[in-house]
Amino acid sequence: MEAQTPALLTVKDRFKRETRSRREPDRNEHPDGSTVEERPHSPANGNRHVRSANNGSNGGVTEPGTSIDTHKNGNGHTNGRTAAPGERTIKPTRLRTIVAAREYRGKRALDLTIGSFAFVVFLVLTPFIALGIKLNSKGPVFYRQKRTGKRGEVFECLKFRTMTTGSSKPIGPNGTPDITTRGDDRIFLFGRLLRLLNLDELPQIINVMKGEMSLVGPRPYPIEECAWWNSTFDDFYLRYGVRPGITGVAQVKGYRGGTLDRELMRRRTDFDLIYVQKNSLSLDLKTIFFTVGQMVNLKTNAH
Repeated sequence: MEAQTPALLTVKDRFKRETRSRREPDRNEHPDGSTVEERPHSPANGNRHVRSANNGSNGGVTEPGTSIDTHKNGNGHTNGRTAAPGERTIKPTRLRTIVAAREYRGKRALDLTIGSFAFVVFLVLTPFIALGIKLNSKGPVFYRQKRTGKRGEVFECLKFRTMTTGSSKPIGPNGTPDITTRGDDRIFLFGRLLRLLNLDELPQIINVMKGEMSLVGPRPYPIEECAWWNSTFDDFYLRYGVRPGITGVAQVKGYRGGTLDRELMRRRTDFDLIYVQKNSLSLDLKTIFFTVGQMVNLKTNAH
């Protein structure tokens, strides 16, 4: 769903605005606490409520051709418009639930426990990875980039450098971000191997230990890329209701790497929002297990 929010409105601003709106009464909420989805048929107004397609388990994505407005009048005509393929509709009560999302109790303990082991692996592998980078490309071993964190807070994300230095492209027309595409010639040979094995993300263990990231969560995007999608999808900012992760549900589902494809990003965002709502210890452990499996089997779909 295309956002009505100006492109310059940041994720942090969106959270502040929606947090304030949570204190205001829901226009669909009645004094008894019920919403339009719960109210029975009222003969007085001659209207009946029809459940929308996004009340199921599909994460709120409407089916193509279904009505955005879930009400029909007495003549059976739909008052709403037709949903575009993959368009999302979020009921006010559900939106408020996501804005108020919390990480499950014990998530930080899991990050520190597994993160401590991963940090030792990072220390052991770093000299060898650093040598490979230096032999393939001139420049620093590590790449530091400002990215968007929980509730829009900006932090410095660490990676092993996989691209030639000074190869960044300027922001394109209408704020189009510079993304890494499949077969990008800016990635040097050893860098491709690191990306294939997901080892380029290993330094982010430091971000995890500092509390800026989690082992599992929606991936953090660079500032410019985040601004682009925040102005494209009206619910994009909600994925930052929890700390971003080194891996996530969207990644184990095969959605990795940069993209400007709206449909692919819509699907990726849907998986991220599912995680924000349902994050749990079992989901984190399952995601870590599948991520390691993909790395071992070289099926990371990274580029």
